[in-house]
Amino acid sequence: AGLQFPVGRIHRHLRKGNYAQRVGAGAPVYLAAVLEYLAAEILELAGNAARDNKKSRIIPRHLQLAIRNDEELNKLLGHVTIAQGGVLPNIHDSLLPKKTKKGGAPSQEM
Repeated sequence: AGLQFPVGRIHRHLRKGNYAQRVGAGAPVYLAAVLEYLAAEILELAGNAARDNKKSRIIPRHLQLAIRNDEELNKLLGHVTIAQGGVLPNIHDSLLPKKTKKGGAPSQEM
């Protein structure tokens, strides 16, 4: 089917995993295609994160940034912890300095 993921190995795991009594011939092909698509999607976003950080190698931090910044992947992997992934940079609005108006009304000082 033109896939890189091992269909035979996935078929064996489906049979040995007690998911069902019988496993159809199309099920492991479909599952391999889905897994390959998800891996390609995550690796593409992680590669972009690595390039943004001027790195040529993807590290767990890049995977974390890729997954958490993508709405759908974050929903799918919301309860997954990535070792050495760190956290997303986020500063609460109330902690940021107040914005002042430039050229507004004259001050009340004398």
